[in-house]
Formats: sequence, C-alpha cells, structure tokens
Amino acid sequence: MPAAAAQSVEEAIEVAVPVHTAYNQWTQFKTFPRFMRWVRAVEQLRPNLTRWEIGSGWATRTYMAEVVEQRPDELIAWQGLGRWTGHRGEVAFRALAPNRTEIVVRLRSVARPTRRHLLHRTPLTPRLIRSELSRFKQFIEGVGQESGAWRGVIRKGQVWPQEEKPPRSRVAGWPVG
Repeated sequence: MPAAAAQSVEEAIEVAVPVHTAYNQWTQFKTFPRFMRWVRAVEQLRPNLTRWEIGSGWATRTYMAEVVEQRPDELIAWQGLGRWTGHRGEVAFRALAPNRTEIVVRLRSVARPTRRHLLHRTPLTPRLIRSELSRFKQFIEGVGQESGAWRGVIRKGQVWPQEEKPPRSRVAGWPVG
C-alpha cells in the first residue's frame, strides 16, 4: 500500500467585526451549513465533540471531530476521530482594530490511500478554504453580530469550567460572602 501523503493548508481573512463577535459565531457549529458550501450538517454532541456531514451528492461523508484546545477570542483546535484521525485543524483569531479581526485557518490531513476517504477525492486546497472563509466573512459582516456563543475553555480535550466554584468557608457551617 502506498504511503499516505500529508497535506497542509493555511488561509487567512480579515473581517469587519470585533474579535469576540467573530469568535462567538465560529463556536456556533450548527450554523456552518448556512454559509459553508461543503458543510451539510453539524451536530454538537458535547462541548468538545461534534459530528460533521460534509460533501456534496454521492461524495457526502460523516465524521466525528474532537475539540482539543479552545481559548475564547484566540483559538479553536480540533482533530478528527475514527477514520479521520489524520485530520487536524485550528482557527486562530487576532484583533487588528476594535472592529477588525484576522481569522487564520490551518488544516493538516494525511490522505489515506483509500477510495472511500473524502479528503483523498477532494483535496484540501487553498482555493476551497479561501472560498469558505469568504462565505463566513459575508455572513458575519452581513448580520453584524453573533447568533450565539460558547465561551468555555478546552485544554488537551478536557472541558474546563466556565466559572470558578464559589469559595468555601474553612469553618464548617460558616456562611460565605
């Protein structure tokens, strides 16, 4: 069997919204089919686990992805699971000005030499990623605000609490606050 070929893509775009707006919208995976042509459906199973349906016509595939790192207004990084273990990606957010944000998408896949593998049939090209980013830009600038947000933190695949637990008194039965 031939060796798997690694493929990497990096594309960036500037959007005319604040960094928190761009980031918050990107955390709303279920809305991706509204602006991304190749994404047919996304189901959020847990904060760090999603099921994706991508493709077109007979080339539609479903896969699972785990969010391994997530820092509000900075980064979302994921890895594919199962047959898609060779797929990794990240999207980074950087404020350029109060109402301008740079979004950088980096994808890396190891296309396995199999006919069933969608990435083997439709390689990740800079043109495809640029096209999808342009659709996101049109969407978020057209709406001007996010449709929701998830501001949690994920480190090494583990979801961290959004808020710290309230302090506990060291004296039994002593009220806090």
